[in-house]
Amino acid sequence: MKDILKGLEYKVLRETDFKDFTGIEYDSRKIKQGDIFAALEGAELDGHNYIDKAVENGAKLILVSKEVIMKHSVSYVLVKDLRQKLGFITSNFYGYPQKKLKIIGITGTNGKTTVTYMIEKLLGEEKCARIGTVEYKIGDEVIPAPNTTPESADLVKLCQKAVDKGLEYLVMEVSSHSLSMGRVEMLDFDAAVFTNLTEEHLDYHKTMEEYFLAKRKLFTKLKKPEAAVINIDDEYGKRLYEEFGGISYGMDSGDLKAEILGIRKEGKRVKINFGDMHKDITLKILGRYNIYNLLGALGAAYIMTGDMEKLLHRVKDIKSAPGRFEIIDEGQNFTVIVDFAHTSDALENVLKNISELKTKRIITIFGCGGDRDTIKRPIMGSIAEKYSDLVIVTSDNPRTEDPVRILKDIKKGIHRPDTMFEVDRERAIEDGVALAREGDILLVTGKGHEDYQVIGHEKVHFDDREMVRKYIKQLKGV
Repeated sequence: MKDILKGLEYKVLRETDFKDFTGIEYDSRKIKQGDIFAALEGAELDGHNYIDKAVENGAKLILVSKEVIMKHSVSYVLVKDLRQKLGFITSNFYGYPQKKLKIIGITGTNGKTTVTYMIEKLLGEEKCARIGTVEYKIGDEVIPAPNTTPESADLVKLCQKAVDKGLEYLVMEVSSHSLSMGRVEMLDFDAAVFTNLTEEHLDYHKTMEEYFLAKRKLFTKLKKPEAAVINIDDEYGKRLYEEFGGISYGMDSGDLKAEILGIRKEGKRVKINFGDMHKDITLKILGRYNIYNLLGALGAAYIMTGDMEKLLHRVKDIKSAPGRFEIIDEGQNFTVIVDFAHTSDALENVLKNISELKTKRIITIFGCGGDRDTIKRPIMGSIAEKYSDLVIVTSDNPRTEDPVRILKDIKKGIHRPDTMFEVDRERAIEDGVALAREGDILLVTGKGHEDYQVIGHEKVHFDDREMVRKYIKQLKGV
């Protein structure tokens, strides 16, 4: 027990003779005989209420963050800041497997997922574990992602899996929530990428400054400050670069720059400039924002390998991450793009890039999540109206909020009388497909890779890509 709690501030409330602990869990349902149960306090659930269940399932040591009535003949230890320290406890138990990996963290509002996929491709998929919004991929094992960044105990266990599979790198999205809640406290990073910062998660962080300071924490956890890779075309990126240095990137300035040369059938032609190196490449993924994503990925991969020439040779193999500017092709005579854009900045970026491809109309289907930033709703409505010929406003993940109220908030930013408002997301997609004509571009945005809607407290299966395919096939009579 002392080994497991090494380096922490704790108080033994009761100790038994049991020594052979078998694992650590914070979910009482996962407890097996001989396990340690960490009773975490969360926003909605309190693990201390599940101690009975954990002991019933075989827990032999209970870690608590407050005094409790000790009803069971097992060990109890009070740990100060238990949630913040759980990563260290789990690391002590498993022998710090993360120290055997080279860890690259990506933070920012938009682009994190795409950057992780790009880095994985640049370094070699056979060498990388990848953790993020879409999934956790550890070698040949793919695990559904409940959070962008896992709980600290799960993260350590994923590191152990990666080590067991002989992987060299861990490439991971690092969310502002995870940085604030201490989920990555036990990690030291070999490289860190900052993509950008725009208005998001202000229901949690309250101010942009607080949001920025949460993101900043990642760069305090670098093994070497020069391993920072920072977008200095972003105002918050400039602040980070002034403080931490490292490799700067951007379209206009930076150590790593890109110049758009044009668009051809194979993709977008770009010149990459890095020191004395100037190389023309063709990027299959469209969108100016994806050039930023590529620069961030190249910077991080360069820190790991030191070979930019080899990395640029691999760029031709890079494809879009699931649900990121994903084109749905069922042989229809109009283009359908599904994208995850769920912030005002991301929506504007994707619509600007679609405008470059426009030959006829742009039809945009989008919504806003419930129980989240209400301030962005009319802003996103205004952006959708500005760049689209027709807008269909619908539900995203309403959660516990009335979806009609969400649509009313969005409507405050929209002034065109032909805008459609349809609470039912499936019906909205059906309408969008039915209204699309030859040469049009239909954008369905907000959920991307997600295969569910959160309605109330329940997750209901729903996949924009499946729905689009369903109604295109009906349209074609298939």
